[in-house]
Amino acid sequence: MSTYRDLAHRGSARATVLRTVGTRERRSHLTAPRVPTVGIDIGGTKVMAGVVDADGNILETLRAETPDKSKSPKVVEDTITELVLDLSDRHDVHAVGIGAAGWVDADRNRILFAPHLSWRNEPLRDRISSRLSVPVLVDNDANTAAWAEWRFGAGRGEDHLVMITLGTGIGGAILEDGQVKRGKFGVAGEFGHMQVVPGGHRCPCGNRGCWEQYSSGNALVREARELAAADSPVAYGLIERVKGNVPDITGPLITELAREGDAMCIELLQDIGQWLGVGIANLAAALDPSCFVIGGGVSAADDLLIGPARDAFKRHLTGRGYRPEARIARAQLGPEAGMVGAADLARLVARRFRRAKRRRVERYERYERYHQGKGFGLGPQSPASAASENQGPK
Repeated sequence: MSTYRDLAHRGSARATVLRTVGTRERRSHLTAPRVPTVGIDIGGTKVMAGVVDADGNILETLRAETPDKSKSPKVVEDTITELVLDLSDRHDVHAVGIGAAGWVDADRNRILFAPHLSWRNEPLRDRISSRLSVPVLVDNDANTAAWAEWRFGAGRGEDHLVMITLGTGIGGAILEDGQVKRGKFGVAGEFGHMQVVPGGHRCPCGNRGCWEQYSSGNALVREARELAAADSPVAYGLIERVKGNVPDITGPLITELAREGDAMCIELLQDIGQWLGVGIANLAAALDPSCFVIGGGVSAADDLLIGPARDAFKRHLTGRGYRPEARIARAQLGPEAGMVGAADLARLVARRFRRAKRRRVERYERYERYHQGKGFGLGPQSPASAASENQGPK
């Protein structure tokens, strides 16, 4: 009959085992092989590939134009394969990680949907791995960027991190205790499609009022072009810079003018930043992270954007004044974050390649020993043969 003390001891032992398992999972990146891997970042305009070492240092990069989205997925797969093979000519590559701008399934094999490429339920991992001799890992590009910032950038040391990538739209990722939270179906972190204005601007996803329609590169450019097309007096500086050609207005140009002191461009970035702060406050209410990392091309505006976002976050945070506030930081790794993160995540599966390679070498050595001993008399000698040799000629 078990006593209370026995049950308490068993419970304590079980808790110790669970804690050990949890620690082992969280520290899996620390035990991954320190070998070079290739990271691939697939965007709407380019494919970037790089060899990355175990400390996050980029050893070499290659870029290729992203094939037009009207082309078959095989064209993109050919581009990826060619880049990896080119890099493997000069580096000992042990695994390949791919960060794709799209929804990736929970098994990290299929691209369910990619807005900028013609991928619809494409088994990218299986197709690429069948053409290469190393393991392949596929993940969402925001997940790979968040992993890189957690390992090597602005999120180092954080246990609960949320990354927001501001580009053409808004992407995102969640990390808790060293694990990327992908959700049941693999598509967690699509923060850009939270509805913040019912009945608002139409979004390419089909809904109205999505967050990315108010705080993204597209939103910034849309507002600037509307003012310029209306020949607004506040937009004269921008109109003069593009010589009246409204389609030439871009996000980097708006940021450049804002840094030069253009009042309208500064105001546009403040508007985008305020909407960013509102969304971050909503995410804080739902996820309660310790840190928000802001990345993507729009984050290049730095304090012109992130300053207003911090102010709006403090104004809209639920329970403000009575709860700890998450840190909001700009990403440190720039446009290479997705590539670096993909390569580092691939290192977790590189041990499969190393084990398989070691088994092949062991099989080959056994094969050689067997045939040397059987066919060429170089193997262990039997006692009878040894005795006959020791007797010498009669």
